[in-house]
Amino acid sequence: MEYRSLGSAGLHVSALSFGAWVTFGSQFGEDVAYACMKAAYDAGVNFFDNAEGYANGQAEVLMGSVIRRAGWKRSDLVVSTKIFWGGKGVNDRGLSRKHILEGTDAALARLQLDYVDLIFCHRPDIRTPIEETVRAMTHVINQGKALYWGTSEWSATQIMEAYGIARREHLIPPQMEQPQYHMFHRERVEKEYARLYKEIGLGTTIWSPLASGLLTGKYNDGIPADTRVSLPGYEWLRVRVEGEDARRNIEKVKQLQPIADDLECTLAQLALAWCLKNPNVSSVITGASRASQVAENMRALDVAPKLTGDVLALIETILANKPKPESDFR
Repeated sequence: MEYRSLGSAGLHVSALSFGAWVTFGSQFGEDVAYACMKAAYDAGVNFFDNAEGYANGQAEVLMGSVIRRAGWKRSDLVVSTKIFWGGKGVNDRGLSRKHILEGTDAALARLQLDYVDLIFCHRPDIRTPIEETVRAMTHVINQGKALYWGTSEWSATQIMEAYGIARREHLIPPQMEQPQYHMFHRERVEKEYARLYKEIGLGTTIWSPLASGLLTGKYNDGIPADTRVSLPGYEWLRVRVEGEDARRNIEKVKQLQPIADDLECTLAQLALAWCLKNPNVSSVITGASRASQVAENMRALDVAPKLTGDVLALIETILANKPKPESDFR
């Protein structure tokens, strides 16, 4: 396993991490969750990602039970949660001081932990002043309930506003961002945040590196019945695998297959390795519904060194729909 700094922080996170989104609490129970997390831990994963909104809190319950059952040393783990969607009550969502404090306590109870290492603002909250959120997150850290705070899917402008407020008011600034990032979704990580990596030391823990499964090739011939887009409540994911944009992306996935074949890896491993090549990515969050899938994902670490400049250039021509360069690496 490779370990990377979380931006400018002294904390090190595994380059590949394991997240509870979709599967925990909705697709399987504790035994499968234990098998998947143990496979990740045995492979060197130390960062496990969660959120209060995943399966209405049940994902945190499952993860907490697995950690307790496994008996892992707490200092060997980096555990996260994200605050925004905590329930149906009028103050159970958003980034108000009230919800951040109460949501954090509820998440810790579900996880059976005294603290989380990372706590994220799961989305920007246009109804709450950013200063209120910064002060609440600072309080959570000062109380020892989290060690670092960050954002998820915030704009660069919003992140810089939070950072500026923290510096001006002698509060704790955001350390990391959790954005979507994969071959088909690049603008924010590669361009919008570009100046933040050096200016404020921003780290990133990226989600959906496989584009909700599109980059695995499993949707090349239609939608299988047992995929996440068929789950109740995840109908919004179907747009990523249906429609004209999806069809264009599927054609690109088909063109990527020969590259994966030449590198003797799967399409999923190729896509994960591609994300790992970005030096501004602190950790790539993976998911799985079985332990064998975890092991397969971990082998992306062996593929990343094979992505030479020529290979990356060829991938780029496919993603950009450009003619192949004459110096095809094959």
